[in-house]
This record gives sequence, C-alpha cells and structure tokens, in this order.
Amino acid sequence: MPATRTIGVAVSALALLGVATMSTASATPDQGDDRHGHRATPLVLGHRGASGYRPEHTLASYELAARMGADYIEPDLVSTKDGVLVARHEPEIGGTTDVAKHQEFAARKATKVLDGVSVTGWWTEDFTLAELKTLRAVERIPDVRQRNTIYNGRFQVPTFQEVIDLSKRLSRELGRDVGIYPETKHPTYFQKLGLDLNPKVVEALNRNGLNRPGAKVFVQSFEVTNLQELSRKLRVPLIQLTSASGAPYDFVASGDKRTYADLLTPAGLRGVAKYAYGIGPAKDQVIPRDAAGNLAQPTALVGNAHAAGLKVHPYTFRAENVFLPANLRSSAVPAEYGDLFGELSAFWAAGVDGVFSDNPDIAVASRAETFPRR
Repeated sequence: MPATRTIGVAVSALALLGVATMSTASATPDQGDDRHGHRATPLVLGHRGASGYRPEHTLASYELAARMGADYIEPDLVSTKDGVLVARHEPEIGGTTDVAKHQEFAARKATKVLDGVSVTGWWTEDFTLAELKTLRAVERIPDVRQRNTIYNGRFQVPTFQEVIDLSKRLSRELGRDVGIYPETKHPTYFQKLGLDLNPKVVEALNRNGLNRPGAKVFVQSFEVTNLQELSRKLRVPLIQLTSASGAPYDFVASGDKRTYADLLTPAGLRGVAKYAYGIGPAKDQVIPRDAAGNLAQPTALVGNAHAAGLKVHPYTFRAENVFLPANLRSSAVPAEYGDLFGELSAFWAAGVDGVFSDNPDIAVASRAETFPRR
C-alpha cells in the first residue's frame, strides 16, 4: 500500500473548541445572516464522522469529528432484520465490517438488486441487531487510508440511538450543541422489504425530544418521496441530496423521468423548496472540473438555490490527492495529502452554507481563516 505523507495537519485549539456560533433564536439549526448583514458562518459537517482518521460510521469516528469542531455528525441509516436503525454507509457490509471472517455467517452471503444494481455480499436486513453487534468495523478504503486500518476490529456497528446518546454526551462535555445529520439510505429498497426507515426515524427523534423547531438536526436523503413524507411528520429541516448523474431511485421505480439535473434547475429548486430546507449536491455540481481535472469556475447552482430559499451543503471534502482536483494535488501518489485548504477556500468563496468533510479539523481551520469571529 502507498505510504501516506503527512503535511502537518494538527488539530488546533480552534478546531477542538469549534468556531461556529449558532443562533438559538432560529427555528432551524442553521444560521442566517447576522443583524449587520454579514454572511453567516458556514457549517462543518463530519462526514460519517471523522472518517479520514477512523473507520467510518463508528462511535470513535463521530466522537473525533465533534472534538475536532464539527457542528454536526452524520450517520447513514439502514435497518437490521429486527427493524433497528444502525449506522452503515450501505446495507451491504462486506467492505465495512469483518463479517467475511465470521464462518457462522458465511451462508448469508447473497446477491441482491440494490437500486437496480446487482451486489453480492452480506446485508444488514439479514442480521438481527444482536448478530450485528458481534461484528467489528473495518476501514472501507484501506489502500488510500492505510493508517485507519490500525483500528480495524476495534469498534462495533452503532445504533442510531447510540449516535444520539453520543451527541448528547459530547454536547454536555464540550459545552456546545453537537448536532446530528442522519441520512436515510435506500428508502425504497427498505420499504419494499417491509422495513420502512421513515417511521423509525420519526420515532427516534420524537423519543429523544428532537422533533422540534430549533433542534440541531437535519434529515437528508437522495430520494424525494420519503423526504416529502417526512416533511409532514418532522419539524426539523430536510435536505435533498443530489448526484452529478442519474436520478432519485424512487423516481426510477415509479417511472418518473426526472433526473437530479432536473431538480437543480431554477424551477426544480423551487419545487424542492416546498418540502426541503436545503440541498446537498455533489461538489462538482457547485464547482466542476475542466477537461484536465482542474478546478474550474463555479456554476450558478448556489445563487439559484439561494434565490429559491435553499441552503447548500455540498459533499465530500477529503484531503487525499485521489479526491482532489488535479491542480490541488501534491504528487501522483493517491494517498498523499494535497491542498484541501485550497479547495475549501474556493467553495467558501462560491457561497456554500456548509461542507461535508472526512477531515473536519481541516474544514474547521479553513473556516476560521476565512470567517474570523466578528
């Protein structure tokens, strides 16, 4: 595996304490412009926690993100066989747990169709929570993040409730609210299995006193119908995720011909604003790359979204060269760190309202440089 060259990304005191100031008077957990008309401080969103430093979707990853100053931690939610919400990037867990080493589960390996694509592996809906708890998390991209592999086998698959409990504990300890930003993963897929995610999300937020205006919670999804349903049951803001290609799978399944690109037209954004508070676009939809892979000029998306009354939280900002534009890479070695500060600066200048980052310490430090406390 390629050796990773560090370039002095230490966690500063600002990153440990956090730099975002939240308006307690707002009915949403996001910030508006301050009373002097200055642009509000954007949010730093710990993408699957601090997954640049710990295996993703583990309590250790979420805790590190909060301690680095992230305003929110982001669990992707899937369901177990017994209907418990757990944090995994996908229902297929062969690449994010050590399930392949458990001979007692060898016969559960199966090929299924997930959003129209055949995938072979082990699936959360075929395991009870008790069985999942016997597994341990592993690094999903070990060739890029070899250092994270030292933590393989050390952390369990957490439940949504455990993530909520962690956010509450860290909020008390750090003296600031650590928000949660759950994503419902493949809602159409789970609904067809009789494991509808929406009621479980609503129930969990109700049970924890988080289904209220002002709660530091966002709920996000790449599908549309489930967000529209949630908009009638939740009092927290919803975020419509989009991809640089393709279409929401609920549209595909129902024969709706609209694509993600259609959702991001001015008219499409006005439609999204009827049920959502913001959008979570792929970062290339905000600032594309040119034919050489270099960062190009921003599109009109941020301005169009703001005109429709929507916030913009693009994903995903990562420090390794393989994820950066060509002109911000430090070398030809995919796992070495490039200039993530440079990429973030371009997106702050483009007017985004928050960023999802695997390296929340870098995002917090960059934000502090760009938006000093007033």
